[in-house]
Amino acid sequence: MTEQNAVLVVEQTAHEAMSWLASNQELMIQYAMNVLTALTILLIGNWIVKKVAGSVAVVLKKRELDQTVVDFIENMVRYVMFAIVLIAALGRLGVQTASIVAVIGAAGLAIGLALQGSLSNFAAGVLIVTFRPFKSGDYVEVGGVAGSVASIQIFSTVLTTPDNKMVVVPNGTVISSPITNYSRHETRRIDFIIGVSYKADLQKTKEVLTRIVNADERVLQDPEPTIGVHALADSSVNFVVRPWVNTADYWATYFDLMQAIKEGLDKEGIEIPFPQMDVHYHAAIVNAKAKEKSKPVAEMA
Repeated sequence: MTEQNAVLVVEQTAHEAMSWLASNQELMIQYAMNVLTALTILLIGNWIVKKVAGSVAVVLKKRELDQTVVDFIENMVRYVMFAIVLIAALGRLGVQTASIVAVIGAAGLAIGLALQGSLSNFAAGVLIVTFRPFKSGDYVEVGGVAGSVASIQIFSTVLTTPDNKMVVVPNGTVISSPITNYSRHETRRIDFIIGVSYKADLQKTKEVLTRIVNADERVLQDPEPTIGVHALADSSVNFVVRPWVNTADYWATYFDLMQAIKEGLDKEGIEIPFPQMDVHYHAAIVNAKAKEKSKPVAEMA
């Protein structure tokens, strides 16, 4: 190819390019505007997503929710809203978003079927966060396990038992079983059943128990302790002793009062019976049986 022919080819290509640009100028401007609009949607949408997610986190923190739950909900809100923004930007570029949404829906359905148990635990975690039957630090009994709530996670609740064991309870189990929260209220009642001998003076026993209970400064006077005869058992007269204390003082007061009651009753000479069996010896019956056993021996002699 000569130099003159090369120049002609270049001029022809440039002419064709200019002609294409001239004929498609409106299309190029529209496409450029769509690109700028899509970028604007992404930038402004991302800013809005961060603001909304941050506001949600602030509100949840004010409600004193567990930090793990706050972080998860914040991220979930952010991802869901950003996905919506991304789909809107792609739609502005002319991408068929209906097919993308269909693919995402099909994938979500497949994942949901594969993770039914996890999703139920997640839903239960949302219910725990919403209704707040307990929070981190509370001493609870859930699913047959008792311990302090270490954390409320997305799919499970972590408890720390009194002997320092970590127990992970699925949130589905937590919601589906009775929940006992020992830390929810500021005060708790201690229940004692104290058995004394049938020979004991009941009025004196009640006075002694009342004096012992009231001597402990941790026992609340409002409501007043309840002390009275509870039952006439097989080998004892059972008194019920029910003082109220602050929740934080429960176990210390329980142990101290139990010891004080035992020592106080012993000091007053009030007997605390223990299970026993009475064996009655009938001499006539025993002698008759002994004669029966010895009779064959005498006859053989």
